[in-house]
Amino acid sequence: MRINIDIDEELLNQAKALAQAKTKKEVVELALRNLIDSLQRKQMLSLRGKVAWEGDLDEMRRS
Repeated sequence: MRINIDIDEELLNQAKALAQAKTKKEVVELALRNLIDSLQRKQMLSLRGKVAWEGDLDEMRRS
């Protein structure tokens, strides 16, 4: 998909250099993937202690 967005050029260039990305598209896609991963981890961590565990790890390991 082609889209036009106004991005701080210095910010984009710094991210591109640090990520060793070859193109602007590559650095934007990498940034989006990293954002999604980070938010998904945050979402999972928010469930800590709220989900009851039902199972037997020893039994699962033997299977």
